[in-house]
Amino acid sequence: MEKGVPIRSISRSIAVMQAINRDGPLSMMDIANASHVPYPTACRIVQTLLYEGLIEREPARKRYRPTALVQSLSYGYQSHDELVTRARPHIVGLTKSVGWPVSLVTRVGQCMIVRDSTHALTSMTLNNYYPGYALPLLECASGLAHLAFCSAEERRALLAGIRESDVPVNHNTMQLLEGGQLVDEIRREGIATNGRNRHTLNPGKTSSIAAPVFANGQVAGVMTLIFFASAIKMTEAVRTYAPMLKRVAADIGLELESGQPVDLRAA
Repeated sequence: MEKGVPIRSISRSIAVMQAINRDGPLSMMDIANASHVPYPTACRIVQTLLYEGLIEREPARKRYRPTALVQSLSYGYQSHDELVTRARPHIVGLTKSVGWPVSLVTRVGQCMIVRDSTHALTSMTLNNYYPGYALPLLECASGLAHLAFCSAEERRALLAGIRESDVPVNHNTMQLLEGGQLVDEIRREGIATNGRNRHTLNPGKTSSIAAPVFANGQVAGVMTLIFFASAIKMTEAVRTYAPMLKRVAADIGLELESGQPVDLRAA
């Protein structure tokens, strides 16, 4: 444990629980695929979770869903209430201005977790993404933004952990991050992008632009604007929306630091 070597059985159990909690109800095959855990292992883990009462099987079909008991796993967690409260008027205003949905996300482990979004406020979206939806760190614009703007120590630790995990990774992205080229590019532009998002409810249909929200010199969260990949090219989207996204992210950061609301009419 001094070297941070994970216990594979626990890592796989967490992956199964996260898959069911994120995407359920799921069939056993869906669970194995979503968690990247071998089918026989996934079956044993599901039986354990059933025994512990964290999941249940739907009465009418062989699909599994989380129970209310999963909330017991988060009793000691302090949520990002202030971040969400401060950001909400800003992301709503941005969506009203541009039409596209905006998500506010933060890092948890090797995932970026949706804390709030405006998908329900616009017709220019394919799905609603509610708080708790998880995206792999290397496979989303918000994750790339977090990795680029967090401390070098945190970035090294996260990338090392991803390399040691069982989760398939984009090795080209990993090399560019470890080599610093992609980090320098994102920091220079102030945003990260991801074309044809793969880890969404409609893989390949949307693209994203993300900008970090800073508070007291640290990344407090990331704002992501999501648009139809077929509606606008990434270069045009960046030219059109990146300045607004960065300005709104900066305003949220100012509110977090000062405790005073920024006049949205002046933006």
